[in-house]
Amino acid sequence: MSEARATMRGNGRLASIRVEDIDDIARGAAILGAGGGGDPFLGSLLAKHAIEQHGPVPVLDPADVPDDALVLPVAIMGAPTVIVERPPAGDELPRAVEAISRRMGRPVTHIAFFEAGGLNSMTPIQVAAQTGLPLIDADGMGRAFPELQMVTFSLEGISASPMVLADDKGNVVLLEAIDNVWAERLARVSTVEMGCGAPIALYPHSGAQTKTAQVPHTVTLARDIGRLIRETRAEHGDPAEAVTERFGGRVLLRGKVVDAQRSTSGGFVRGSSTIEGFGKDEGSRLQLEFQNENLVARRDGRLVATVPDLICVLDADTGEPITTEALRYGFRVTVIGLPCDPRWRTEQGLALVGPRYFGYDVDYAPVEAG
Repeated sequence: MSEARATMRGNGRLASIRVEDIDDIARGAAILGAGGGGDPFLGSLLAKHAIEQHGPVPVLDPADVPDDALVLPVAIMGAPTVIVERPPAGDELPRAVEAISRRMGRPVTHIAFFEAGGLNSMTPIQVAAQTGLPLIDADGMGRAFPELQMVTFSLEGISASPMVLADDKGNVVLLEAIDNVWAERLARVSTVEMGCGAPIALYPHSGAQTKTAQVPHTVTLARDIGRLIRETRAEHGDPAEAVTERFGGRVLLRGKVVDAQRSTSGGFVRGSSTIEGFGKDEGSRLQLEFQNENLVARRDGRLVATVPDLICVLDADTGEPITTEALRYGFRVTVIGLPCDPRWRTEQGLALVGPRYFGYDVDYAPVEAG
């Protein structure tokens, strides 16, 4: 994906985030979210409000972060359907940042993106504006995944602990887990008790580590993808074709949603949807299965895309991305597959986020291979 990502940076790297950047970043991040990460609409409103109150947020290239910096990724954990209905109050993450600073014995100096997708692309912007701390143009996934250990930080041996969860009642939970899988298990239980959605701060690490442990320039990438969709639509082009061409991906099916099933359990949204093809895809059916994010796509029973590649659903007319919790019967959509960051295609990466981890008895094959 590195070549595809490089071609997406033609408009120049972000130096700061202003109110007018938010919509493009949110749109592009919803693509990178692969259906998950939460609906960015609510987060974009909160991020805009924070910038209006506190001013533009400075954004640093990971290469420019001092080696001795204390970098803190932040996000919201839980079921996207619940988070939309029960949004955070707004002061939870600044309290979590303070708690990590106390635990580490020194102040957090930089805010990082935990994942690039959906609502969690907006959360760090809001917190950076509220705290006055700079953001890093990178994230820990290059997309969105459903579990906390599914990050490039884990591939680099960085611990999720100490980790803090905060809720709207004033509760703050400090977790010290023996490994990152246990951090996920313990945090998931706490999240359920907090109403199936909780702001989190985790994986504190140094500036030296951030240079190798994060997927670089994903915030700029999200901005550029969002801009590409907006400009292509304004020119009466096909946003799905534009994105797949620039990303090196492919269109999996164009059709109408004829079934959408979902349920919330264990802090996740799980379900499936069925899409009947129209136009040149008439007569075909695509089945999507998801756990917060879209994980597997089968066309007429044949596997056409799997995690860790990105499976994204776009509105057929506007090109706007549609999250798993928003997908409904009757929607006319285009489903696309995009290649993931190369390190997820390694043996270590696939063990952490490949289809077999999620219980699918299939081997991963790159989406661009057809």
